[in-house]
Amino acid sequence: MPAVVNKEKCTGCATCVDICPSAAIEIVDEKAVINADECVDCETCVDECPESALHME
Repeated sequence: MPAVVNKEKCTGCATCVDICPSAAIEIVDEKAVINADECVDCETCVDECPESALHME
């Protein structure tokens, strides 16, 4: 399962975009959006998000 973004917590800082090894995340309307087809479930974004806005399902 890909990571999930909590839109209430996401500030659009793009830390997740920068560290995603599969380039599965982009910022759209100042919020992170994860491409489920590209996500490799590595949890790197979850660990590095400064706002704790990402989690795994």
